[in-house]
Amino acid sequence: MNYDRPVPPAESRRIARTFGALYLITFITSIPALWLYQPVLDDPAGYVAGAGHDNRILLGAFLELLLIIANIGTAVVVYPLLKRVSEICALGYVTARLVECTFILVGILTMVAVVTLQRNPSAGRDATLGSIAYALAAIKDWTFLLGPGFVVGVGNGLLLGYLMYRSELVPRRMAMLGLVAGPLICITGVAAMFGVIQTGGPVIGIATIPEFLWELSLGIYPLVWGFNAAAPVLSGSGRGGFSAPQGGAAVAPA
Repeated sequence: MNYDRPVPPAESRRIARTFGALYLITFITSIPALWLYQPVLDDPAGYVAGAGHDNRILLGAFLELLLIIANIGTAVVVYPLLKRVSEICALGYVTARLVECTFILVGILTMVAVVTLQRNPSAGRDATLGSIAYALAAIKDWTFLLGPGFVVGVGNGLLLGYLMYRSELVPRRMAMLGLVAGPLICITGVAAMFGVIQTGGPVIGIATIPEFLWELSLGIYPLVWGFNAAAPVLSGSGRGGFSAPQGGAAVAPA
């Protein structure tokens, strides 16, 4: 990677707008999808035994497929800029997004599997189908807890917050929100995993507010105002205020 190459303003705006739009898409897809899944998550056995709401569940699955695409896009699009700050952290952010998407994909499979059970009641007795549906819904709950409930804190919170703070692509006060939100997500996720707090309870709800605001700002700020034109990574001054001479390692300016 040539850390000396300045990023043209047009290219910076294009990356910023794409990055912001993709983050807003993650909101548009993830929140409705969770609501659409509620008939299965609230009463899995009752869902497979009743008439069901197949199209509603399948729409939720489709939205989460779009969510996966948007999630990966938020990491890949901005990677060339974040790499100038720290290649290891930038690659870690991309990896965290991929891990999060893996959990989301497993959750999608559990939901469409429940739809299959509802559509084919002859596959077993009601009690058996209800038990299977309950197990699939439980897996879905765990994928949410481990993915958005933990991995997001590491990737979107700590890693991206640190990279945005060092790169100065967004205001540093705004990036601090990510550095605060990340640990909160991780701590409450682990606490819920061990039963210290209730999954989906008020503690987790309050703890996710900083992360919600952080990710929402990542959608609005770059899309409306673009990245900070004075950021060192855009001017070619390298890794967070360090410059890389030709043929050498990055060194601090005198």
